[in-house]
Amino acid sequence: MTVAPLAEARAFFVFGDSLVDSGNNNYLATTARADAPPYGIDYPTRRPTGRFSNGLNIPDIIRHKLLNGANFASAGIGILNDTGIQFLNIIRMFRQLDYFEEYQRRVSSLIGAQKAGELVNKALVLITVGGNDFVNNYYLVPFSARSRQFSLPDYVKYLISEYRKLLMVIRSLVNFAEMFALINSYFIYIEHFLRPIYMVVIIFQRLYELGARQVLVTGTGPLGCLPAELAMRSTNGGCSAELQRAVALYNPQLMEMIQGLNSEIGENVFIAANTQQMHMDFISDPQAYGFTTSKIACCGQGPNNGLGLCTVLSNLCPHRDHYAFWDPFHPSEKANKIIVQQIMSGSIQYMTPMNLTTLLANRYNSLFDPVNVKD
Repeated sequence: MTVAPLAEARAFFVFGDSLVDSGNNNYLATTARADAPPYGIDYPTRRPTGRFSNGLNIPDIIRHKLLNGANFASAGIGILNDTGIQFLNIIRMFRQLDYFEEYQRRVSSLIGAQKAGELVNKALVLITVGGNDFVNNYYLVPFSARSRQFSLPDYVKYLISEYRKLLMVIRSLVNFAEMFALINSYFIYIEHFLRPIYMVVIIFQRLYELGARQVLVTGTGPLGCLPAELAMRSTNGGCSAELQRAVALYNPQLMEMIQGLNSEIGENVFIAANTQQMHMDFISDPQAYGFTTSKIACCGQGPNNGLGLCTVLSNLCPHRDHYAFWDPFHPSEKANKIIVQQIMSGSIQYMTPMNLTTLLANRYNSLFDPVNVKD
């Protein structure tokens, strides 16, 4: 494991599902894998990597523009622990967070607690999760356990409440690394200069004032418009009304929850990406974005190439850039690049309260320096 020099590194930590999985599921006994051709056909190595894409996914594109870091995402997972149970062995959200803690310990052992804390302190966190809680849980089968337990509006409220807990856990993990580094730096400083005991008060005052670094949260895309759902649920060639209803309930409540968290914290810790609108732009008018179709997957079989998995036996389009969707569930690399462009520089229609370029430009550069404390 190598760690880039702190001055050059901006840490980027990724949590979530198959939209952002970089191949973690390759090492698991699960059916939720993308480690066989034709996945990766347009990746730089021209080999399958475990990404659910013909080439790069969203974290790849962000990382190539700006950042270094670690990816903990796992295809098939959701906000809820019972989402994706049909995939057997996947890395659920709570386990991804365990791995994040382990990562912090490993980095700390390599570069020291101080620099490790600073690295995490400056981090951007991307979390993409939620879609599977509908397509691979609530709507997985008719009369699913969750659909019998909850009406759709109540299920959405439950998802939002559970998601809120996850976001606060991620924030506390980042804050813990920050706190550890600050305590360590102050103890060194106090020991070296024999400061009076009142410095301890300053330590915890500063810890109280410090917030977590920025967390980019993506909403759920237009699930009812996926080729898989068009193949299975569409009655008139249009998007599934029921799944679109679920998305219409979920995304505004996610936004409201994020705004509430920011209000409680007193700063814009959580940044929201309106991926529903980002997708609908090229789904509604694919030709405007250089696509031939947004209804048919490049790789698949059956109606809309939307049934089953993408395999070597599937129909495979010759021009991947002409398709908004690579397989029945996942955008093509070209579509991912369009989404990232909006994340980077999109207006408030797409990014709230600011886009990623503005976010990174506004972020301060370093932790509180105890040398600047006045007597």
